[in-house]
Amino acid sequence: MSVTDDAFLGGRLNILQPRQGYRAGLDAVMLAAAVEGRDAPFRVLDAGAGVGTAGLCVAWRCPEARVVLVEREAALVRLAEENIARNGFGDRVSVVEADVTNFTAAQLERCGLAEGSFDHVIANPPYHVEGAGTAARDDLKAAAHAMPGAQLDDWWRFLARMAKPAGNALMVHKASALPDMIEAAKRRFGGLVATPLFSREGESAHRILLGGIKGSRAEFRLDSGFVVHDAEGAFTPGAQAVLRLGRALRVAYGTLNEADAAP
Repeated sequence: MSVTDDAFLGGRLNILQPRQGYRAGLDAVMLAAAVEGRDAPFRVLDAGAGVGTAGLCVAWRCPEARVVLVEREAALVRLAEENIARNGFGDRVSVVEADVTNFTAAQLERCGLAEGSFDHVIANPPYHVEGAGTAARDDLKAAAHAMPGAQLDDWWRFLARMAKPAGNALMVHKASALPDMIEAAKRRFGGLVATPLFSREGESAHRILLGGIKGSRAEFRLDSGFVVHDAEGAFTPGAQAVLRLGRALRVAYGTLNEADAAP
C-alpha cells in the first residue's frame, strides 16, 4: 500500500495513512479536541479509529489518557500500530482489530477489554448510507465512507457497551445525520449536547459533534457551535489553535478558561 506521511497538530504528530482512499483530517482532530482532559489517569476508546489519528491526538494533548483504538480493516490496523510506535505512544496507546458493529464477548475477552471500562468513548463513523450515491472505487475508502443504514444505531450501542457509568460518549458526523444520531444515542445516553461546526459564519453547519453521558437524565441541549474558516477561507484563530497547537476545543475558542481545564 502506498502511504503518505502527514503532519498533524502543527507537526507534533506524524501520521502514515493511505495515499488513496479515506484520509483523516479536520473531523478527526476536532473530535479529539472535544474530549475533556482529566488530572487523573483515564481511559479512552476510539471506535472505528482508522490509522489512529483521533486517538493519538487525544494521547498527545492528555498525558493522563490511556487510549485503545478499535479498527476492523487489517491494513489500517497495521498503519495504526506503526503510528503509535513512531510517535512514541507505545506505553499508552494500543490497537485492536475488530468490527465495532459485531464485537462479541469472546473478542472482548481475547483483547483484554472489559465492558463498561472507558471514561470516554469516541467515534468518527462512515458518513454515507450504502447504496445512496456512487460508491468510492477504493475498497478502504468505500468502507470508511459508507455503511448500512441501520448501523448508526450499532455504533451507539457499542459506545454504550464500552462506556463506564457516567462515562462520556462523543461522535462527529455530517450535520444532516443529527436526527438519526439523537434517536440512536438517547436510548443509551442522557445530557446530549449537539455542537455544530460551521465552515463559515452565516452558513449552515456542515458537521455536528454529539456528546452524551451514560446514565444521565439531563435534557438535550444545542450548543452555539464553532466556526472553522473566516470570510477569506483561512482558519479562524480558534480552529488554528485546535489544528496547529493541539488545544482543547473549548479552550481554543475561548468558551473555557485554560486555567479551569485539565490538559
